[in-house]
Amino acid sequence: MKDKRVLYVSSEVIPYLPETEISSMSFEAPRMINSQGGQIRIFMPRYGNINERRHQLHEVIRLSGMNLVINDFDMPLIIKVASIPKERIQVYFIDNDDYFKRKATYADEDGNFYPDNDERAIFFAKGVIETVKKLNWSPDIIHVHGWLASLFPLYLRNYYGNEPLFENSKIVTSVYNQGFEGTLDKNMINKVRFDAIDDEAIKDLENPTYANLMKVAVKHSDAAIIGSSEIPSELETYLSQVDKPVLKYHNMDNFSEAYLDFYRTEVLK
Repeated sequence: MKDKRVLYVSSEVIPYLPETEISSMSFEAPRMINSQGGQIRIFMPRYGNINERRHQLHEVIRLSGMNLVINDFDMPLIIKVASIPKERIQVYFIDNDDYFKRKATYADEDGNFYPDNDERAIFFAKGVIETVKKLNWSPDIIHVHGWLASLFPLYLRNYYGNEPLFENSKIVTSVYNQGFEGTLDKNMINKVRFDAIDDEAIKDLENPTYANLMKVAVKHSDAAIIGSSEIPSELETYLSQVDKPVLKYHNMDNFSEAYLDFYRTEVLK
C-alpha cells in the first residue's frame, strides 16, 4: 500500500469519542495503512461532546467558509483539524453550529434520536466531498464507517458523479452491528431528492431504517466489509447476494493482513 491514498470517512474515531467497534477500527485501519507507507486522511463529524481544548482542534480558515445547501437551506461548513498524539495522523472535522453544536452524538440526554439526524448525514457526506475537493487530494480508496457516514457513497456516485478528482476512487463500506431502532425522518427521501438524485438510487430511503441506509451505502460502493461478528440478519442476507467483493469479519487482533489483502486484490483490482 506504499504511496496509495486512502480516505477514511467515519461517524466515530477514537480518541475523540468512546471506544466502539466503529471508532476503534476507524483508528486502527488508518494507522495500519500509515505504517505501510500509505497516505491517509480521516474525516468525522465535530460533535459537541468532543473536547476541542483537550484534543487541540483548530479551525482551518482556508477550507471553511463554504455554504452547503441542505433541503433548500444554506448551511455554513466549518472545517477543523487535530492530530492524534504519537501517530502523526491528522483528523478533519466537519462542523456546523446548527447540526453539531450539542452535547451528544446522535441522541439527547433522554435517549431520543435527534430529528435532524438525516440532514446531519447529508451535510456530513457533502462536507467531506467538498473539503477533499478543496484539498485537491485524489484518493485511491475511500473506506466508509458508520451509519452517519452512509450517504457518502450515494452522493459521491450521483451528486458528484462527474467530479474528476474521484474518477478512479474505489469505495469500501464497513457494515457493523451498531445502528439504531426505528427510522430517521420519514421525509428524508425528499431531502435527498432535492439534490436531483435518481429515484432508483434512493428507493430504500422511503423507509430510512438502519438496514436500509447501509443497503444504500453498499449499493453505491465497490466492495464491503463485515465489521462485526454478528450483523442484523437483513443485512447479512443482503451482503450474501450482492455482486461485489465482501470481506468476512475479522477482529481487531487479526484484521491487518486481511484488510491489506482485500484492498490490494479486491478493491484496487
